[in-house]
Amino acid sequence: MRITDTSDLWWKTAVVYCLDVETFMDWNDDGVGDFEGLAHRMDYLAELGVTCLWLMPFYPSPDQDDGYDITDFYGVDKRLGNHGDFVEVIRTARDRGMRVIIDLVVNHTSDKHPWFQAARSSRNSPYRDYYVWRDEPPKDAAETVFPGEESGVWNFDERTEQYYLHSFYSHQPDLNVANPKVREEVEKIIGFWLQLGVSGFRVDAVPFLLDPSGVMPGKGDLPDPMGYLRSLREFLGRRSGEAILLGEANLPHKDQLVYFGGDDADALTMQFDFVVMANMYLSLARGDAGPLTAALADRPPIATASQWANFVRNHDELTLDKLSETEREEVFAAFAPDEETRIYDRGIIRRLPPMLGGDPRRIRMVYSLLFSMPGTPVLFYGEELGMGENLEAGGRKSVRTPMQWTAEKNGGFSNAAPSRLASPVAVGGYSPEHVNASVQRHDPDSMLRFMRILIERYRASAEIGWGELEILEQANPAVLAHRVTGGEGSMIAVHNLSAESTTVTLRFADLGEDDRLVDLLLDGSITTPSAKGAVDLTLDAYGYRWLRVLAPGEKRLS
Repeated sequence: MRITDTSDLWWKTAVVYCLDVETFMDWNDDGVGDFEGLAHRMDYLAELGVTCLWLMPFYPSPDQDDGYDITDFYGVDKRLGNHGDFVEVIRTARDRGMRVIIDLVVNHTSDKHPWFQAARSSRNSPYRDYYVWRDEPPKDAAETVFPGEESGVWNFDERTEQYYLHSFYSHQPDLNVANPKVREEVEKIIGFWLQLGVSGFRVDAVPFLLDPSGVMPGKGDLPDPMGYLRSLREFLGRRSGEAILLGEANLPHKDQLVYFGGDDADALTMQFDFVVMANMYLSLARGDAGPLTAALADRPPIATASQWANFVRNHDELTLDKLSETEREEVFAAFAPDEETRIYDRGIIRRLPPMLGGDPRRIRMVYSLLFSMPGTPVLFYGEELGMGENLEAGGRKSVRTPMQWTAEKNGGFSNAAPSRLASPVAVGGYSPEHVNASVQRHDPDSMLRFMRILIERYRASAEIGWGELEILEQANPAVLAHRVTGGEGSMIAVHNLSAESTTVTLRFADLGEDDRLVDLLLDGSITTPSAKGAVDLTLDAYGYRWLRVLAPGEKRLS
């Protein structure tokens, strides 16, 4: 299947906003966020400029892994509401021009899932081959994803006296996608939620889903892994012409190209760029744009119907595994010097503002950079406010604190007693008293207002989502200057990663003194290139500029 119709690739210029219903807004004051609360906050998201909501798992779950340990792929956690409440959120979002995607977590189930309960009841259970079993763990078993929390990826089941595979936690047994019945179930799950109105899925842990190494020899014919991914995309396309697969594939760029489906673009629609994200933090730590520049230049060309998803912070640890050990230590030293802020020897459990010492210049520069890079920006809830973390929550939960709506009790998230909250609120300088949506909505200089402007300018600059990247040469190693050009036009972005102001000179072979470079973020000022196409730009410490290129007589708004 070759994807050729580009008439409505809505996700090319989307603004994706990830949230956990459990920690977003509690409408019935039981301490847990719910779908009714989310529906009542849809206008806030529309005002921000969000065009696509990504909902983290809301399925029934023992909640041992923030909802990623699922007991019913077709259900809704009763604490959050019911299917009627879910559909109302879809309707409300659509009414405000937003689509909704949800997490597809089919690499594993909870060990409380009825399939696994049946599978471990007997070796002869019809559900036995829904999972991966061995008499003895293989000698070349993969290392655990969670060092320090799990000793391996095989766990012994005393009742049936065999080991089952769990790529993640031991309470999350891996599904066996070599089993045709499992593949049929995955398609049913996709079809079910599409029928309820979702516009696609964020696919969890794609490489683990496709990894055939743990499957028992002789237990079904394992399809070509990429063939299976293509079949999922094909099924998705048959059921919905607009739906996407946004993949979590933390891999080198060359491998990600394969996961896109190459020139045919018939596998994952979008992928998170973990390489660029990690190198952005390395550049921030050094005050040197070199690592980020190299990572962007390393991106392979992708088909029009594929897209990179850019992000500053996701809902897990800030993973740095794509850096060398030495590079990782540089980032740790700069942004997570205390052991309590690190996890799994590879990640950081802090949000961006505390990592940058609360410096508003630096924080805004980073988000300007995010929205200017070719691709689709993805925000984690609360980033638009500059929320911090609560390390006392422990582990990944440190960055999953309740959304801060007001300066009131529990940040306006819930009127329940603090002890009943799904997660403790942030404390200290990033507590709701200091950081909340209510105050920032009325402050023209707030982070929220700044983020609205960024989103507005991004949405009016389609070339960022559709265009081609050009790294611009200039003399200052602390500065990243790039240009994105597409059918809609061209824009230039310049970012200073250092604490020193600077002036950079850019040269353009295709521009002259009849062209105009119009400032999109600061004041709308106009810069005119010299006759030879040279432009001098002054940047403050951690300064940034977006410049729209306008040829003589061009009617595009600036």
